[in-house]
Amino acid sequence: MNILVLNAGSSSLKYQVIDMPSQEVKCVGLVERIGMEDAIFSHQKNNQKHQEVLAIKDHKTGLQKIAETLLDAKLGVLAKVDDIKAVGHRVVHGGSRFSKTRIITQEVKDSIKALFDLAPLHNPANLTGIEVAETIFKNATQVAIFDTAFHQTMPKVAYEYAIPQEYLTKHKIRAYGFHGTSHKYVSEKARAYLGEENSKNIITVHLGNGCSMSAIKDGKSIENSLGFGPMNGLVMGSRSGDIDQSVIFYLINKLKKSTDEVASLLNKDSGLKGLTGYSDLREISEKAKNGDENCIHALQLTAHRIKKYIGSYAAILNGLDAIIFTAGIGENSALMRKLSCENLNFLGIQLDEQKNEQHSKELREIQAEASKVKIMVIPTNEEVEIAKQTYQLISS
Repeated sequence: MNILVLNAGSSSLKYQVIDMPSQEVKCVGLVERIGMEDAIFSHQKNNQKHQEVLAIKDHKTGLQKIAETLLDAKLGVLAKVDDIKAVGHRVVHGGSRFSKTRIITQEVKDSIKALFDLAPLHNPANLTGIEVAETIFKNATQVAIFDTAFHQTMPKVAYEYAIPQEYLTKHKIRAYGFHGTSHKYVSEKARAYLGEENSKNIITVHLGNGCSMSAIKDGKSIENSLGFGPMNGLVMGSRSGDIDQSVIFYLINKLKKSTDEVASLLNKDSGLKGLTGYSDLREISEKAKNGDENCIHALQLTAHRIKKYIGSYAAILNGLDAIIFTAGIGENSALMRKLSCENLNFLGIQLDEQKNEQHSKELREIQAEASKVKIMVIPTNEEVEIAKQTYQLISS
């Protein structure tokens, strides 16, 4: 069964066609800079790569380009549009209503729209992707996979804020957690590899442009560093992560910034970008190697925040079997893994620097022999996880 996995961003469309249940990836691609005259379309089938620069005015135009390419005699993988039996959509915020994958109905779309304020950078784009896909893949089953769903197992003491009860019961203000598809995928990989007895207590560290950490006990999420929206917790590419609420009041009351200006500041101009002027860790790491003090400090601050969460999650789990690094930075930055694991010997965490420096796209262990805790790098594959959940839902 051919499943199209679609991840719609505000100015991008990321896609894969995956055959299920074999999990064979038939092609991958990306439309970037949607809305620009010089948008970039990239497509890969096996080792055959294709890229072009063209005008793509909106998501509909972008998805039409994807559909045309999937049907192309040379680049394509389909004989006809209806060969796509289902489209699996990544949706960032599902609130407290969605604890599992859902077939998309008007009611589901209305719920996604109702959560726009909680994920303003993501949910509107996710909904656009759904609505456009419905017009192009008309006979395919449209399925929503929610980033928050995996974290619906968090206990009330973890997701409730210490504010009057009515805000939880009436307005659903609580911590939801995010990147659930990734945390679920790599934690299940770790448990299959280590065995359930050796993976009761796991910390997963998802480091990309957006970052989060999860405490996972017996395969279930009991804590996540992101909360009501996908902005707090770790230092991210352009998002601040944890910040004292008093700072927000000060920005509004003393510096006379509007709430929109503060939201933009904390979402788009903070994090690594705010500390250094750059949001790409590769560039920051390179400049740090060349002695840039701001970049060195930014990396140290980022690692300090990660270590704070490792310590608190080890306490909540009452033990620690493994730490898993994943996503773009987690998988590829030996420097960030090294800084994040430094001086944690008391927790039984010791990194093997030589293993850490080795590059691989496979699951691997990078701890020292004396380390009591496994330190692992597991490449995430959210697309395969989305395809798997989509297939399981429509097959049942």
